[in-house]
Amino acid sequence: MSKTWIAVAAVVFLASSACADDLKEVERVKNSGTVMTEILNIPDDIPQELLDKAACVVVLPSVLKFAIGIGGSYGRGVMSCHSGVKFNGAWGAPTMIVLEGGSLGIQLGGQATDFVLLLMNSHGAEAVLSSKVKLGTDAAAAAGPMGREAAAATDTTMRAEILSYSRSRGLFAGVSLEGSTLRPDNDANRNLYGKGFPAKDIVLNGAVPVPPSAKQLVSTLNKHSPKNKSSN
Repeated sequence: MSKTWIAVAAVVFLASSACADDLKEVERVKNSGTVMTEILNIPDDIPQELLDKAACVVVLPSVLKFAIGIGGSYGRGVMSCHSGVKFNGAWGAPTMIVLEGGSLGIQLGGQATDFVLLLMNSHGAEAVLSSKVKLGTDAAAAAGPMGREAAAATDTTMRAEILSYSRSRGLFAGVSLEGSTLRPDNDANRNLYGKGFPAKDIVLNGAVPVPPSAKQLVSTLNKHSPKNKSSN
């Protein structure tokens, strides 16, 4: 094979790989929208008062457990926030996000599990947008209360910066993710948006419009919680 044909084949391979990555991110965003819609339409889901006070929501579809020591998890998803520097606008374009780590709180029985995390104030949201954040250390985290349980939630739960929920085998519940980490997925943002926008620019500065793949996610959040009612 001539050098010219080798070069052409390399270009085609790289283009195909990039296209595959783009499609993968688009599908991940679409799946996140489906998960959020389904969870907000089930009985005893995330309490409305908590959703209304959340600065951001992280959705991680089909997180997989792996067995290292006491267990671990790895998943990719999206983070959408109320727009504006004070997180008080409409829900905006998502940044891609990664969950990594392990703890006793994420023993998933070998099943793929959907996670939804509420980031309850601007401090926790800005921390995740800026760098890797360890739940329970860098940001106070707790299993989120459900339905009527919100009224009876402990002070520890209500002071948490991040509340987490899981759905596996059709069961929805609050779950602890302490010991895991969240970080922006900058490579995935580049694949999705065609340029390496920092997570903060996407979420806080409106650097990009809501992509078609995120329409369901953003419209669902705006329908169920159009205004941030938090004082944080």
